[in-house]
Amino acid sequence: MFNERTFIIFAAYLKMIAGMSRPFRSRKILNPPKMAGFKPFGMQLCKLDVVKLQFDEYESINLVNYQNLSQDAAAEQMGISRPTFTRVYNMALKKIAKAFIECLAIEIEGGKVEFENQWYKCKKCFKLIDGLENHTRCKNCNSFDNKELEVLNR
Repeated sequence: MFNERTFIIFAAYLKMIAGMSRPFRSRKILNPPKMAGFKPFGMQLCKLDVVKLQFDEYESINLVNYQNLSQDAAAEQMGISRPTFTRVYNMALKKIAKAFIECLAIEIEGGKVEFENQWYKCKKCFKLIDGLENHTRCKNCNSFDNKELEVLNR
C-alpha cells in the first residue's frame, strides 16, 4: 500500500500542516485599566516578584466578574471565540491566585489587544483620557500639555 516514497511525501505534508496555525487575532478592549498593577499590602515593592497580567486577561476578569457578563457575551464583546475566551479567563484567574497566595505584585501590560478608542494616561496624575480632544487640565497637575500624556494604544 505505502511505499517509502509515499510515506516521505505524506510525512512532509503533515509537517507542513502542523506548522500552519491560525493567525493570532487581536482582542478588543473597551477601556484600559486605571492602574498599572497591584501589590500586596504591607510588602515593599522592590522586594517582590511580579506576575504579569495582560490587558486581555484583565478585560476577561472585568467583563465576567465585575460587569457580570456571561462568557459567551464577553467573548463576543472581545471579538474572540468562546473557547479562546475561556483560556484567557482561566489564565487570568491562575495568575491572580498565584499573586494572592505567593504575595506577588501584579503588573498589567501588554498582549495583542485592540482598543475601541485612542487612550492616553497623564504621567503625573494617571488620569485616563479617551482621545486628545477630551484632554482637559488635570486638577492636580500644574502643566497642561500633550507631552504629559502616555499613549496606551501600542
